[in-house]
Amino acid sequence: MQPDTSSVSINLSRRKFMGSALGTVALLGGATSVYSKGQNFLDTQNTQKIKFCIFSKQLHWLDYTEMARTVAELGFDGIDLTVRPDGHVLPKNVEKDLPLAVEAAKKAGTEIFTLTTAIDDSEKETTQKILKTASQAGVAYYRLGYFGYHEKKGIPEQLISIKQKMYGLMELNQKYKIHGAYQNHSGNNRFGAAIWDLWETIKERDSRWIGVQFDVRHATVEGANIWPVYYRLIAPFARTLVLKDFYWEKTSKGWQLINCPLGEGMVNWKEFFRLVKTFGKTEVVILHYEYPLGGVEHGHREFTIEKSKVLDAFRRDLQWAKAEMKVAGLEV
Repeated sequence: MQPDTSSVSINLSRRKFMGSALGTVALLGGATSVYSKGQNFLDTQNTQKIKFCIFSKQLHWLDYTEMARTVAELGFDGIDLTVRPDGHVLPKNVEKDLPLAVEAAKKAGTEIFTLTTAIDDSEKETTQKILKTASQAGVAYYRLGYFGYHEKKGIPEQLISIKQKMYGLMELNQKYKIHGAYQNHSGNNRFGAAIWDLWETIKERDSRWIGVQFDVRHATVEGANIWPVYYRLIAPFARTLVLKDFYWEKTSKGWQLINCPLGEGMVNWKEFFRLVKTFGKTEVVILHYEYPLGGVEHGHREFTIEKSKVLDAFRRDLQWAKAEMKVAGLEV
């Protein structure tokens, strides 16, 4: 008679499973852990006043002082400042320049609420430098850089690797008391475009320190009808939102994405704002201006249309967003 080794195998498997908790846990495990941290979706309705920021990529043509003054005059609460290569603040200069930008904002009566970075690894020296400086300057949020899928590697193993990086960043964020968010972005081989993959890598994490900058434009591109389910899945982690719009157009080159002002495209804003009111944990809303504005939309320092037209576009989308969100019952 052969000895019964089933219990030994089970114990070994269990021990191996528990020992891999930093990233090699089964991808489908721990689905409800986020709710144990006080994030039950039944208690997540938005009740606080939302802060409105403008993405500083569209303000690269202004220095810190003029940018802050312009943002305040337009009626925004604050700024999403680019701290990345070719940004308002270069990563290598963050210790010197970020405090200057924060001070300029305060003098103008506004604030830098969040940063847009290229951060993708907690072990990099620049990551530590940016987060430490941001925390000391009073910045509460930042956006991560992007991850992509490689065709020569399996999707599950890549998700495990990204999950490990997310865990490392969450621990660093907790150390510096700053929230890091990953933006879902449409596109080929883009991690996070499908939303569920992004959720898989953060669902067991503390949403105070790691989360999602939910972009309904990109979510609509990738899932025109299913995006409300995506949002409900990720909502407990979505403390910051991006607002922008688009439509599809058939051209001689085939179907093309055309960016446009808010309310003029395909995004179902009424439904989105209803869901944000019902399920959201939104604290900051960021407006991106990616439709044609003479080069401003691409972050150019020089542009080809009148400055007044650029500012009118900024003001128009902000006023539209506030009005529509107010109708939905959100505090703006």
